Amino acid sequence: MNAHVDDRSTMSQPHQPGYPTGQGSPAPTPGWQQAHPQQLSYQPAPRPRTALWIGLGALGLVLAVTAVTFTGFVTPGFFLAGDQGKTTGSPEPLAPSSVPAQQTPQQKRPTPLPDPTTCSFPAIADEASKKTPPPPPGYIPANGTVTVTIKSSAGDIGLSLDRALAPCTVASFLSLAQQGFYDGTSCHRLSVTTLRMLQCGAPDRAGVGGPGYITPNETFPELKYGRGTLAMLMDIAPGTGGSQFFMIFGDSPLPPHYTVFGRVSDSGLRVLDTVARGGADSTQGPGDGTGPPTIPVTFQSVTVS
Repeated sequence: MNAHVDDRSTMSQPHQPGYPTGQGSPAPTPGWQQAHPQQLSYQPAPRPRTALWIGLGALGLVLAVTAVTFTGFVTPGFFLAGDQGKTTGSPEPLAPSSVPAQQTPQQKRPTPLPDPTTCSFPAIADEASKKTPPPPPGYIPANGTVTVTIKSSAGDIGLSLDRALAPCTVASFLSLAQQGFYDGTSCHRLSVTTLRMLQCGAPDRAGVGGPGYITPNETFPELKYGRGTLAMLMDIAPGTGGSQFFMIFGDSPLPPHYTVFGRVSDSGLRVLDTVARGGADSTQGPGDGTGPPTIPVTFQSVTVS
């Protein structure tokens, strides 16, 4: 999940896990990542990039993230220990037996948020951003669901956004969709092994960039990531979501660090299953066995019902 599910930091990461550059946040001190193995790490490159590292050891899960671009929150994605080094060209197909028959049960906050709740969307300075106005700061509804349809080159993907889970993230996603931010963007990272997710939402085909502002993390300890989960990439520091998100079509053993803001419809999951069976081109990926889907997924439009 470099998101940051690069982030680029984001799932290669869901948005960048560490401190985003260009926002006045201090850079991580030496040894910071070792002390916080489940956080995303932010590593500067010719320009800030993020990559999410997820390692599964014998006793549990270790998650780390490096960044592709702070504004690109998640781009190259989660790095799985078992996937490292898989850079041969043949795509890894999805094993049908690895996909659960049922969606993860509907998630609910143990304690409801105030309704309405207060949201803010601070601007960030990043040359890779596709600068887009955020929703106006202030009170946002924290109840009800909103239906969204992504028309893509691979088929229609229906989403149900849940304001009770993540009102600020839902408000941002809807605002970006209505402004056409996602039109013409492509899903740049597919994992068919441990994570089983498709990462989308970067304005750059390489998985870089974001909207030029950040959204707060809206997580809680009881979050689970399984078939049908829609989650936002993030940076290492709290409150660093953006435009990049990931859709999970199988079980994914992630810690509750990624804001869940809705669900993928059954018909949408069938589209994701088809894309997953096509495999990922790991030669074009970050070197962790993930990469662009060989069946392209380009968003033609994102409409709100």
